[in-house]
Amino acid sequence: MTECKQQAQDAKTASQSLGLCTTTEKNEALQAMAREVMNREKDILAANDKDVAAGKQNGLSDYLLDRLRLSPERLQSMSDGLQALMDLPDPVAIEPEIWTREDGLVIENRCVPLGVIAMVYEARPNVTVDAAGLCLKAGNAVLLRGSSSAVHSNTALVDAMKTGLKTCGLPETLVQLINPENRDTVRELGQMRGLVDVIIPRGGAGLIQTVLEQSSVPVIETGVGNCHVYIEASAKKDIAIAIAVDAKTDRPSVCNAAETILVDEQWANANGRALIEALLNKEVTIRGDENIRRLHDDVKPASEEDWATEYLAPIVTLGTVSGTDAAIAHIQRFGTTHSEAIVTENVEKARAFQNQIDASGVYHNASTRFTDGAEFGFGAEIGISTQKLHARGPLGLGALTTNKYVVSGDGHVKGGTVQ
Repeated sequence: MTECKQQAQDAKTASQSLGLCTTTEKNEALQAMAREVMNREKDILAANDKDVAAGKQNGLSDYLLDRLRLSPERLQSMSDGLQALMDLPDPVAIEPEIWTREDGLVIENRCVPLGVIAMVYEARPNVTVDAAGLCLKAGNAVLLRGSSSAVHSNTALVDAMKTGLKTCGLPETLVQLINPENRDTVRELGQMRGLVDVIIPRGGAGLIQTVLEQSSVPVIETGVGNCHVYIEASAKKDIAIAIAVDAKTDRPSVCNAAETILVDEQWANANGRALIEALLNKEVTIRGDENIRRLHDDVKPASEEDWATEYLAPIVTLGTVSGTDAAIAHIQRFGTTHSEAIVTENVEKARAFQNQIDASGVYHNASTRFTDGAEFGFGAEIGISTQKLHARGPLGLGALTTNKYVVSGDGHVKGGTVQ
């Protein structure tokens, strides 16, 4: 038996014991995990320094290094996130829906944990803590398969959380780190039907596609974010520029950042140069179509590939369209069903855009950056799903559960009555 399969079996056993825990006991474990993360701040940051140094040596991009890097402030935020989960409702403690048939058969629809969740993700140590906390609160065990570029950070974080679990009398195998140095573990996790209940990939397009292709275990796809902002002809200049700049520059390396800005031709003629200069002032590299390039000498030509690219960097593709229908057609062609926005004072066009665009989040006069569990009031999230089953959008605690029917009778039989 491989080490990975043994870990999955241990997780399955641990998840069953977690099902007996009360909300109070799970919250105490979250508190202990948060405390141990901060107690080991020095060790965790030292481990992270090793990963960052190796990342620089291996040529990781600036945005990947930013995601990898920890600081006292980021570590405190991760610990605070665990504690914040304590205040959220326990999804499996919600009162079940109950009804009684005319013959007295009682049926309950209960919310229950998924069981064992495997997370496959890139060089983001914060996901290690977020995923562990969310899975625990929802009653699940978690197998964490992070990136080899974050192996020291993730090991230190998981060791701290295991200590927290142990102090509360819970199995340490509720949170386990899968060896990231072994490339076969991604495929192996994806084939563990019966042990792993769901696998959630969180990262770039290549990682997500690999998991989808190699898995017989159900996958919740946290998709690539080639997000768009469309500025319609009636959009107010200041509002449109503010939304476009925020969507692109607030945090360029995240999946809900805008990668393409589409501008109505009329609006571009009047205000396009101001938009370009606002983006350039934020040190954004602009790749534009012919109409956009006429407005400013610092705009580089956009290739066909650019329209389909998730940059995750301060780069944006800027283009003009003839109207709302053309913008919708462009987004339906190049979008990734993540987050799309229209800026307009025309309510009818806004509704048409929102009704026709297929995405997990569709915005009117607001930045795409709001596609986030905390911003939606869900609390923490384990990712943002772009698929339609079993959950879509920010994946909060409720998305880490399923349901089961509990039926109680008094000798009821389908074929008649008990004599």
